[in-house]
Amino acid sequence: MSVPLYQAKAEFFRMLGHPVRIRVLELLQDGPAPVRDLLAAIGVEPPSLSQQLATLRRSGIVTATREGSTVVYALAGGDVADLMKAARRILTDVLTGQHELLAELREDEVTAR
Repeated sequence: MSVPLYQAKAEFFRMLGHPVRIRVLELLQDGPAPVRDLLAAIGVEPPSLSQQLATLRRSGIVTATREGSTVVYALAGGDVADLMKAARRILTDVLTGQHELLAELREDEVTAR
């Protein structure tokens, strides 16, 4: 029995649902990066980053290549970068709407006094 598409999408978004994984994907939008650079930029313990990178690798949205003793991670495709950009646009729109609503509420509060 195959998994319905909506369920597969939900599992995909659940996989993305960790701040370290999102940060890794954001950093990799600028191009491949060795683990040491990811560690420096994110500031988590190596075992924690390793666990999150393994999850991203298993999902197929990042790739890992070994260059000597260094492991370099990269986005598996441009669609992931597009998804991260779309998420930023959506979040910006949502927060802008909330900010506008807050301003209206504050204005109403002042005029009600």
